[in-house]
Amino acid sequence: MNHNSEQTEEHTVSEKHSKKDFLKFLLPSLFGIFIFLFPIVDGDTFNIPLGIITEFLIEQLENFLPGIITFTMVISTVLTLIAMLLKPAFIVNSEFLSSLFNVSFFWMVVRVLGTIFAVMTFFGAGITFIHSEITGQVMFGLLTTLIVWFFVASYLLPYLINFGAMEFVGTLLQKVIKPLFTLPGRSAIDLLASWVGNVNVGVVLTREQYQDGFYTGREAAAITTCFSTVSLPFCLVIANMLNVGHMFPVFYLTIVIAGVVSAIIIPRIPPVSRIPDTYYKESHFQEEIPANTSPLKWGVDQAVRRAKKAGTLTDQLKQGSEIFLGIIFVLLPQVMAIGTIALIIAEFTPVFHWISQPMIPLLHLLQIPEAAAAAPASIIGFIDMFLPAVLASGIEAEITRFVIGALSLVQIIYLTEMGTLLLISKIPVKLWHLLVIFIERTLISLPIIALIAHMIY
Repeated sequence: MNHNSEQTEEHTVSEKHSKKDFLKFLLPSLFGIFIFLFPIVDGDTFNIPLGIITEFLIEQLENFLPGIITFTMVISTVLTLIAMLLKPAFIVNSEFLSSLFNVSFFWMVVRVLGTIFAVMTFFGAGITFIHSEITGQVMFGLLTTLIVWFFVASYLLPYLINFGAMEFVGTLLQKVIKPLFTLPGRSAIDLLASWVGNVNVGVVLTREQYQDGFYTGREAAAITTCFSTVSLPFCLVIANMLNVGHMFPVFYLTIVIAGVVSAIIIPRIPPVSRIPDTYYKESHFQEEIPANTSPLKWGVDQAVRRAKKAGTLTDQLKQGSEIFLGIIFVLLPQVMAIGTIALIIAEFTPVFHWISQPMIPLLHLLQIPEAAAAAPASIIGFIDMFLPAVLASGIEAEITRFVIGALSLVQIIYLTEMGTLLLISKIPVKLWHLLVIFIERTLISLPIIALIAHMIY
């Protein structure tokens, strides 16, 4: 079949799909939506099945995880050095292995550093400020949970993206999503999964959709930098750390309001608006609904077409394995390196105290008490999402703790996880983009959060 006839077929609604074809769309899609989006009461808060499964596995494996991640980083770095120095055929001739280990000199150095930091931290040896409780050990704790999140999510993600759920929901919601966020309708499930699930899972979901040709570079950048929020349970953790847990419903509503306003504005202004609207590769998905066709009928048709191409269980397992291996061999050593260095700068140097000085007059203007103490906490979230709560926990004024906590959860971009995952993806986002977007999100959301805080305090 030539390209034109394939496109013509894509642009017409099938007369009728068989019951088997329809069920191949419906059942796996419902399973995927349940795993990634369905809220379940978990103690004092809500969680999603993905979170519950992951937390159970972390509990069972916690004694083995530090050794697993250290071993994984060593393997990654050794194979990266072999690929760079010896260029063996089994790596060079394999598209998958080459994408993992055939990297630039800069990323090779980063991986070597990350692995050295990990070995130091695992054995508690070497330079103290690298493996201390506030630097290397923080990153180690983070990575031991990350590897399990990615293991579970990688093998379940195909059920959300391969069987038509995104096509079906996207067709129904495109008239809302497109004008509101300048994004395609099929991103609706992605936006929800990124918002309510684990932040890194949201980035991986968007990355896979971008690489499959369903988003442009600008769209993928907008989704990852506007919707990859931390999960609701983590928001509760931050609220309790700052002793504003008794205000949690208002606290979370504030995060949602400020986050949605930011998500409406950010895609429309530079740098996101300047990222090219070009596809990584061509897909034949057509979002526009043909004339004389109902959205429901077109949505079902597109979803069933997608499900027909999903392949077998073996295909899903293969895709899950490639996603998982692609993350752990690439992400772990690089996150360990960048995160540890960033935490060393934050904890042992006055850099963030210096660069936070312009925030003091802004906080004064917004009538936030203890502005000088709050200023570093208002920007250090670029390094890690925990640090603002750590810095602000000693502030006496509850309104200030409320503002800093909500702000840190709306800022989204932090280098220890999400930022690094985005930088090493194929999504066309650079470090300076992330820094500018972080500043934009801060300046947009801070007045909104302060206004709500003054209304309730």
